[in-house]
Amino acid sequence: MKSTVIYLLGFFCLFFFILSVSIAITINFTPLYTFDITYLNIADEIGMTKEVILKNYGVLINYLNFPWITELKMSDFPSSEKGLFHFFEVKKLFLLDYVTLVISGIGSILFLNYLKIKKGMWKLVRFFQWGSIIPPLLIVTLFINFDTLFVLFHKIFFNNDAWLFNPSTDPIILALPEAFFMHSFILAFGVIEFLFIIGYFISKKQWVKYEKKTL
Repeated sequence: MKSTVIYLLGFFCLFFFILSVSIAITINFTPLYTFDITYLNIADEIGMTKEVILKNYGVLINYLNFPWITELKMSDFPSSEKGLFHFFEVKKLFLLDYVTLVISGIGSILFLNYLKIKKGMWKLVRFFQWGSIIPPLLIVTLFINFDTLFVLFHKIFFNNDAWLFNPSTDPIILALPEAFFMHSFILAFGVIEFLFIIGYFISKKQWVKYEKKTL
């Protein structure tokens, strides 16, 4: 019974660590937004230089990332109270992800250490194998109907309509087109897939060693 609980908690921690670290990498991967400014013609659309947009984007990301930054004030993008409230809610999600990353990371380290002691690293093969199937399916779904998934995402994580920005009062939304968010989701799922594949090949080696010993 004790062993079963340890494995359940261990797999739970591994899953949430992979998820949270992938989200953390994605939301801080500024090169993606830098690329999209050009690829999506954002600068031309809003009539600002790439440098000015990136400067304001940096202010936004710093606000969302750091708990000690309590005020969001972008020099070139005014914000309404409704818009500021939404970003405050997003900030809480960012911080929740970091807390999840730390807690699940500690749990994952303890679980992997437990498996190493018990010589049971090979038991991770199925976890990573099955887990690697999910991200490609989600990426395909994104391409098929991202609009619906985008709305569903906001309905799940926000209990209000503050995320529905009005460009006239919150022009920052013009600099953050829906396509950028789709690219961000694809990147996140791509990182998750990469981590699952790496985990699979590492645990697969342990599986082969285990099978040789049992022959």
